[in-house]
Amino acid sequence: MTSLPTENVQITTLSNGLRVVTESVPYVRSASVGLFIGVGSRDEDNPISGISHFIEHMLFKGTARRTAHQIADEIESRGGHLNAWTDKEMTTYQSRVLAEDTPLAVDILSDMLLHSALDPDEMTREKSVVIEEIKMYEDSPEDKVHEVFEETLWRNHPLGRAIIGTEQSVSALTREDLTAYILTRYVPDRIVVAATGNVDHAEVVELAGKTISLAQAGGLTVSHKGPKPSGKSKQLRKRDTEQVNFCLGSRGYSKQSPERYAASILNNVLGGNMSSRLFQEIREKRGLAYSIGSYTRAYRDAGTFCVYGGTSPTTYDQVIELTRTETARVKREGFTVDELTKAKTQVRGALVLGLESMSSRMNRYGESLLAHGRIIPLEEVLDMYDAVDNDSIRAVADYVFNDDLMTLTAIGPFPRAVRIAS
Repeated sequence: MTSLPTENVQITTLSNGLRVVTESVPYVRSASVGLFIGVGSRDEDNPISGISHFIEHMLFKGTARRTAHQIADEIESRGGHLNAWTDKEMTTYQSRVLAEDTPLAVDILSDMLLHSALDPDEMTREKSVVIEEIKMYEDSPEDKVHEVFEETLWRNHPLGRAIIGTEQSVSALTREDLTAYILTRYVPDRIVVAATGNVDHAEVVELAGKTISLAQAGGLTVSHKGPKPSGKSKQLRKRDTEQVNFCLGSRGYSKQSPERYAASILNNVLGGNMSSRLFQEIREKRGLAYSIGSYTRAYRDAGTFCVYGGTSPTTYDQVIELTRTETARVKREGFTVDELTKAKTQVRGALVLGLESMSSRMNRYGESLLAHGRIIPLEEVLDMYDAVDNDSIRAVADYVFNDDLMTLTAIGPFPRAVRIAS
């Protein structure tokens, strides 16, 4: 059995609800520090679509104490890195630094969070940047098709909207929109400070207590209504490209669902890597695609399972049919003992290898506290994977690949000679 890294995790909740989680790893000389905020694009009203992502950009554009250049330079001049990203349910700001620069990382991240200038001139410039980012996605059908997939699967629900927003919604954002959104959503009980590496828990708690704890408690209560799949759906977008890029899939499992472990094994064997069935059958055996695979996405109360690929217009029908053949085969037969054993070994190895990265550990703890209110022990995760058997695989496959709910989205040239698969 593979030995597991020791998880020396400590959690403290401050009086205003802000949570601090650390793991001390004394044999490294670095520290990864992150602010995890439980707010994302699903929290937005349609007129301000994209505001979570836009705020992420704006927090790097200067504070009352630092210019945008100083924010970057104070970290990078010491060999460190700053990064941030926004998804549909979370926004995170992160820094990786030498261990002795942990106080600096906490100070800069908290300064960005609490004292961002939100300068109107900077906003005007950054709107242009984000609009160019929107155009970049529009020009990248291999990326855009995934956005269209969730939009089609979850029509008229916030989870179906693009994280980045639209040109119209981003252009209309005002400073007042940003300040109101931050005041009501960036509140302590939705914020987790996570730090891993050569860090001291008491020190990180003290640093957070001096800076981030100044944020006001309370905030707007946002009620989330879970999405319902739109039923058997198809959306095809004609585009003058060399390939047809497609997504075929449907509902999956939420972050709270125990079936998500079986879904992960299903993904691993079906299309999650180069040894998967789809990769071997469609790319290696037949040479019909360069890109072919599958993935799962989990949210608080919903999830997706998606097969994606890119192929020539003349082979599109064939690739879709091969994909449907493989999904039907899993529903009917499940996996072989050898496939299940290999998949569990791969998952275990990936989890353990990932924990060699301090940033991966930090992300695991921050995301776990936000999603589950606790850190799920690694052994518990591995036990859930070990419990997956063929009965659970077939049950998950029946749920995921329900013929009455399958959604197909594709972007490509679609000449008349091609029959669009349904």
